[in-house]
Parts: sequence; C-alpha cells; structure tokens
Amino acid sequence: MSTYHPVMPHGAIQQVFPDVFFVTGTMRAEFFGSMWQFNRNMTIVRDDGRLTLINTVRLNDAGLAELEKLGTVTNVVRIGDMHGVDDPFYVDRYKAKFWAMPGMGIQDGLKVDQELKEGGPMPFAGCSMFTFTTTQRPECILRLDREGGIMIACDSLQNWTEPDELFDEETVGKMKEMGFFTPTSLGLAWLHGSQPKPEDFVQLKQVRFRHALCGHGAPAHDSMDGFHASFNRFFQV
Repeated sequence: MSTYHPVMPHGAIQQVFPDVFFVTGTMRAEFFGSMWQFNRNMTIVRDDGRLTLINTVRLNDAGLAELEKLGTVTNVVRIGDMHGVDDPFYVDRYKAKFWAMPGMGIQDGLKVDQELKEGGPMPFAGCSMFTFTTTQRPECILRLDREGGIMIACDSLQNWTEPDELFDEETVGKMKEMGFFTPTSLGLAWLHGSQPKPEDFVQLKQVRFRHALCGHGAPAHDSMDGFHASFNRFFQV
C-alpha cells in the first residue's frame, strides 16, 4: 500500500511488566454526530524475541526504531471491531501475521492469516481468549497468564481516569459530561455500538485476573474488583 492512516502524536513505549509494553497515541473519529479527538493505546507482548502488537497505534520513525530494539514484529492482532486503522501499516512494513476474529470489518483489503477463536491457536505462549458472544460487533479480550493474570482489552474494558494532552478541548468537555472519565469502567461508545447483554458479563466474571491493559486509559493494576463493580453497575450481575 502507498497510503496509510497518518502518524499522529503519541508518547514513548513504556514497559509495564516484563516483556509487556504499552504506548499511548491519538485518534480522531466521529461519534454521536460530531468529531472527537482522544487517546488510544497499543499493547506489545514479547515472547522469545517475537513481538505481538495488539490495538495498533502507528509510531513515528523514532518510535519505530525503539520498537525494533525490543524484538521482531511477528504478529498484528485485532481484538475489537472499532479499532484497526493502523493494522495495514504494520502488516505491510514487517510482513507480520495478521490475526482477527471472524466477522470483523477489515480495513483496506487486509487478508486475515489466522482467525482468532477460543480454543484455537494464540499469537504467543501463555495466552487465552474471552469472546463476547452477544455483541453486534466482534470483540474479545486476551488474557496473559502472567503477573496474576493480565487482561488485554480493546473497547469493552476501559480505564480513563482523566484527559491528557492528546485530547482536544471540545472532546474533553463532551466526555466529562457523558461520564467517560470513570476508572475501571466499560466503554460507553462500545456499549452503544455493540449492545452487549448481561450474560457476557456473567461469564467474564469467571475469568480471574489482577491487571488490565485497555485500548483506552491508563494501565489498571489490581483492578478486577473495580471492573466487577462496573459490570454490576451497568448490568446488575
């Protein structure tokens, strides 16, 4: 491809846990009839020198140089139907294997190399998958069997506590009014667009974990109880 989604402002790659990294970038998109600018996160998992990128965020040249110092980009994984604009860039640049759930709308004609399904192959060792089965748009969560359990989520679980410099002022005002800045919560736009039902969260409560790295918001440490409280707040489960 000759054109990709452009590079937008982003932070540095941060190591959150051994061999697990996190970087926050920018997104502009239309929601509820107007344009919004907010932050979004990419999670990078290293397994024996191989890197898996989840919820991709395109990095600038300096960021790519830092990424390449971590290992070899081997997998690009799409776990949420509302993300994915930067997947083609990474798949093409690194000839990476592209993983996605069945039924996802794939950008720019990308070919899915490996369907992501519960019980099927996973992109790295010590990984399992929770699938939302009632939603109108495909979404899953990957669980790393490390540090007591690390959930890698896209839009379903979110941990927005406050805005940062990657938001624009108009978006901050709208998000504050609508209650987006709530720790260990669920994605409000995702709830609106995907319409999950309570039974998904009954099942999700059976998955034990300590930490969550979400597509939006800060890393959420020792957060299982907080997310469970949100399941109850939204769905009385």
